[in-house]
Amino acid sequence: MKKTLLHIAKYYHPNEGGIETVTKYLAEGLGEYDNVVVCFSQDGHDAEEVVGGVKVYRVAPFIKVASQDLAWSYYFKLKAIIKKHQPAILLLHCPNPFLYPITLRLKPKDAKLVLLWHSDILGKGMLYKLVSKQEKKLLGKADLILATSDNYVHPTSPIYPHREGIRVVQNGIIADDFNLKPGDDEKVDDIRKKFGNKKIVFYVGRHIPYKGIDLLLQAEKKVKTDCVFVIGGTGVETPRLKAMANSERVVFVGRIPEEQLKYYYHAADVFGFASITKQEAFGIALAEAMYCRCVPVTFTLVGSGVNWVSIKGETGEEVPLGDIDAYAEAIDKLLVDDKLRDRYAEAGRKRVAEMFTCDRSVEEARKALDALLDNHL
Repeated sequence: MKKTLLHIAKYYHPNEGGIETVTKYLAEGLGEYDNVVVCFSQDGHDAEEVVGGVKVYRVAPFIKVASQDLAWSYYFKLKAIIKKHQPAILLLHCPNPFLYPITLRLKPKDAKLVLLWHSDILGKGMLYKLVSKQEKKLLGKADLILATSDNYVHPTSPIYPHREGIRVVQNGIIADDFNLKPGDDEKVDDIRKKFGNKKIVFYVGRHIPYKGIDLLLQAEKKVKTDCVFVIGGTGVETPRLKAMANSERVVFVGRIPEEQLKYYYHAADVFGFASITKQEAFGIALAEAMYCRCVPVTFTLVGSGVNWVSIKGETGEEVPLGDIDAYAEAIDKLLVDDKLRDRYAEAGRKRVAEMFTCDRSVEEARKALDALLDNHL
């Protein structure tokens, strides 16, 4: 009989996002376990369903405070789920502070508690102080902490005091979703034609402050090469960003359907990945772009995995944090030097294919969980 692995996550597929992608491929890939997911719903209704062979329980939140969902019924629902499935492992996807005390209270004595540390809680001020004690207690009680990069095990992170027992399970992309199939070249060409066959600087992701899209748009004003900046995605920052982008060569294309995203990556020349804080803990979109030979320009982010995914001078350009002039110069450098860009592009695809695929991530997670259950850690 299979052991049960209970994923306690914020959201789950088909909800989109980097953490949701990781949760999905782990739940589907770790087939030696009976994978069960409990998460919040985004339609205001409780639900119980099977998604891709994975049992998923969705709990309707009562309210959202500082991007954290709260549900008064969550304790009792999780208690019932644990009683029904008797998990051997509780895998809590962090951050999700509302669930820290609930998980600690409900964890069966014979179950292992594993924390997959996607990101620290940043930018919450006094609100973080309210949950920091529970976070510290959670970290102290965990049987295993998984970090998504070596870089994130850093003195600036609350996981650092536990570094001796941390294992790295790097995030990965679902590579086949980004391979071009027969006939796809035409769709890539259509995108290039849509933007006048000019060089393309591309961004895709949520429009939120830490993504640094405003800095990317400031850099656009200093880029000398004839090109177009294509901005994909939406978010709370969209109106402000559109207002500041008073340039004909900046085009907002809105949300890009998942099945079309690869065409944009392959059509683009440079990936404007301008995140400015370690809230960008890894960069799934960064790895996706690199796999599609779209060369990134990043800022130096201390304590983030971003500069581990893309290596300065090997797979892309990296400039000092907040240096708009240097960022613009790096974009120009890549746009005018086709040989350099091609060299970075090939190295970037190779690095992602070898290190940052979902298959590699699942295998590393499998090793870590097997070692935990075998008491070899």
